Amino acid sequence: MAEPVIIVEQLTKIYDMGRDVQVKALDGIDMSIPKNGYIAIMGPSGSGKSTLMNLIGCLDSPTSGRYVLNGREVSRLEDNDLAQIRNKEIGFIFQTFNLLPRTSAVHNVELPLIYAGVKRGERRRRAQEALTAVGLGDRMDHKPNEMSGGERQRVAIARALVNGPSILLADEPTGNLDSKTGDEIMELFDTLWEKGNTIVLVTHEEYIAEHAQRIVRLRDGRIVDDALTPRAARAAP
Repeated sequence: MAEPVIIVEQLTKIYDMGRDVQVKALDGIDMSIPKNGYIAIMGPSGSGKSTLMNLIGCLDSPTSGRYVLNGREVSRLEDNDLAQIRNKEIGFIFQTFNLLPRTSAVHNVELPLIYAGVKRGERRRRAQEALTAVGLGDRMDHKPNEMSGGERQRVAIARALVNGPSILLADEPTGNLDSKTGDEIMELFDTLWEKGNTIVLVTHEEYIAEHAQRIVRLRDGRIVDDALTPRAARAAP
């Protein structure tokens, strides 16, 4: 079995709401994700899936428990160290694309490399390669407002890929797309997974989650089910 990229042990997150009111968003989560895993995280509103995504993405720190990413315990790191890990180890893909509207696709994809201190020529080459990989080799100089929603999401995926991250973390990546475009984006995720990427997908749509190999279901901050999808079960020996 592949080495785990993510190990989560007894992960808990409690939010202090003031006036002695606390909300336990996560309550002792245990989970392991192997290299080249494809995991969907599901649950109703308030189940803790957004909190878990923020912790996996190093956007927040747990109240207690351990989080090991690619062999490094990150659950107790300071903000500057977390920022470095976010830029190097995690490729983020959001529902709202989060692109700079007045700049080209290739420059949007270059942004993580600018933050990483990569020289101009090298980052341009890598950004062009990433855009070509998601089928936008002929749209590199177009701005987001000159593109369809599906093309904008492909730019966002290229930006997530450009640093060669340990995991791709996608939050409702088809939420702003029509069903046909959403299917095309999920086919792209399937291709990225087949090429060896590790993908963690947060969604409330069952048919989107079934593209993954495994679905982790949350309720009230706890894992209530962790099982292979029908697709993965059929492929299992």
